[in-house]
Amino acid sequence: MIRLALLRHGHTDWNRAGRIQGRSDIALDDTARSELTAQALPAPWDAADLWSSPLLRAAETAKLVAGRDPQTAPELIEMDWGDWEGLRGIDLKADPKSGFRDIEHWGWDYRPPGGETPAEVWERIAPWLQRLTRDTVAVCHIGIMRMILARAYGWDFDGPAPFRIKRNRLFVVEIDGDALRPQPDPIRLIPKEPQ
Repeated sequence: MIRLALLRHGHTDWNRAGRIQGRSDIALDDTARSELTAQALPAPWDAADLWSSPLLRAAETAKLVAGRDPQTAPELIEMDWGDWEGLRGIDLKADPKSGFRDIEHWGWDYRPPGGETPAEVWERIAPWLQRLTRDTVAVCHIGIMRMILARAYGWDFDGPAPFRIKRNRLFVVEIDGDALRPQPDPIRLIPKEPQ
């Protein structure tokens, strides 16, 4: 059995503005950098393999909390939101013709215009998960975390999610062959030791 700890990247200006980032390569904002510089991975996760999405916001988050460069995997890039990248979800939701839906009404085949479905995202993540050989921290995006946690919890994007993704917490999933099991309680990052 291998454990995978998922950590969402820190805030960006787009996050704070409610803009959909998807694959847009938006860097962390200064407030996020300051907050993350003061935090660290708790043991034993500080000694685990370290991976991240190659997008700036994830790779920089990994380096700040781990104190080392992560390996990057394109499989961990955020869900492609196609034509909606850069737009605000609240504006799309207000337009009944947009086709925008809240996550609890997606299903696995929901596709933003020109983007990816959750099922397609899962198809690219699953082989990467199977290649892990030891306990791993993956710093990535909320969409990637949702796909992995949805599989672990047996949630089909239908009704309220059985988890709530917060920042600065590790969401741990046990991987045993093709089976995924979630650990129920996220683990908080810890204050960094003074140098």
